[in-house]
Amino acid sequence: MRIGLITPDPGHPLLAAATALLTPLHQVETLDPRTVEEVPGPLADVYLLKSRTPRALALARDLERRGAPVVNSAAATALCQDRTAMAHKALRAGLPFAATRTFATLAQLASGPGLPGPVVVKSRHSRRHDVVARLDSDVQLRELAAAHPLEPVVVQEFAPNSGWDHKLWAVGDGLFAALRRSELLPGGRGPSLPLACEDLPPGWPALVRRVGEVLELDVYGVDIIETGDGAPLIVDINAFPGVRGQSGAPEALVALALDRPEASRSTSEADRPAGGGLQRPGDFRVAH
Repeated sequence: MRIGLITPDPGHPLLAAATALLTPLHQVETLDPRTVEEVPGPLADVYLLKSRTPRALALARDLERRGAPVVNSAAATALCQDRTAMAHKALRAGLPFAATRTFATLAQLASGPGLPGPVVVKSRHSRRHDVVARLDSDVQLRELAAAHPLEPVVVQEFAPNSGWDHKLWAVGDGLFAALRRSELLPGGRGPSLPLACEDLPPGWPALVRRVGEVLELDVYGVDIIETGDGAPLIVDINAFPGVRGQSGAPEALVALALDRPEASRSTSEADRPAGGGLQRPGDFRVAH
């Protein structure tokens, strides 16, 4: 098989490990979206979209238009970049996603009636080095707005929690987990701690599976906090995250890459979700 990687960084640990597993029997090709605008035929059997730039999404859309399977689809990847659209779709599907309000700019938010209480402010468009901050006062809001006045943002009410984010990653049928100190705490984000999937609260693996079905994702991360009553609250969803340091993740990505072309051929156009992702029934295989 031929597998294409849409990425400017084929040396990323997850991709590099998966490539090492694939190359004895398969051909792996890198498409750097910074320099490649169109892929000549014949196309690869499947493409892995590990980039979220406009050029990468345009390249993925062109490949999909020409009939190539892309993981994740360009539409699903773009949806996860827009926190407003993502929250709307998640909440409409009944997922326990944080209630989200949208403001055209931080300046507009700061010019309003003031904060009702502690809130979390995030850039509307998810990207590297975007705005993510907990604000407890109007003074903090004005300071943030002065630094980023034109930044479109979303606002989520701060939910009391333990200060630990549950980082859950799905790679095809594989599920992986870790604990990480919240980046909203003084001192910022700390190192991740191992978390066995068997130790997750009941129903959480099924919740992660449902996220993938709703947002039509095959490789994704779900950030969950456990609120005071023990219920899960989803605060973010990411398409094709790094999944660094998770034993078994490269193998799960290889299995997905090898399975996806056959699954795409066997799924009729009428049964395929609009974004291109496949519905995968059943339980996750969890890492030990």
